Amino acid sequence: MAKDSCLARITAGVAVGGAVGGAVGAVYGTYDAFRLRSVLPGFTKIRHVGQATLGSAALFGLFLGAGSLIHCGKSY
Repeated sequence: MAKDSCLARITAGVAVGGAVGGAVGAVYGTYDAFRLRSVLPGFTKIRHVGQATLGSAALFGLFLGAGSLIHCGKSY
């Protein structure tokens, strides 16, 4: 296949965005949990890191998927 299908490009964009967003979210969530040490007790820190990771992964994946969708119709 000379050209990838549009769906394959969008799927790859969402996957790469999710991976990058997850990594950034994990780092930021960990930093934020340690920064809010006195406010977040015990296992709430772990939940905070997970929520930051999943939220960031979803947002980055959405934007990279949308960008792939926009560029899908263009031929350079």
